Amino acid sequence: MDYDIRKGHAAKIEGDGLKNLMIEVYGSAREQDGFVVSSCGAMTMLKAKMLTKNALEVSIETDKSAAPDVHMDTVKKWNIFLERATGFTSKERSKRLQKKAKEGKL
Repeated sequence: MDYDIRKGHAAKIEGDGLKNLMIEVYGSAREQDGFVVSSCGAMTMLKAKMLTKNALEVSIETDKSAAPDVHMDTVKKWNIFLERATGFTSKERSKRLQKKAKEGKL
């Protein structure tokens, strides 16, 4: 899925910024095929890369059988990561995605 990046925020995740952010939030990260890759809790794989200064591509795989408290912790870290990576809160990201869906851009 692609997420918008707040205007002027891209400088924070350019270069090694995205990898450093993943290490800060998830504890580890590595580069693979142009993506920064990590995992944590119920998230067995998180892959992310900047497409442009305005867009971040992210894909995840999750373990559906993980305990509920592990899922809750994973969601908290996911929201922290996306907020720091895009500059938008979860509420702002939701509104932007809803607008794109209405416009048929998803």
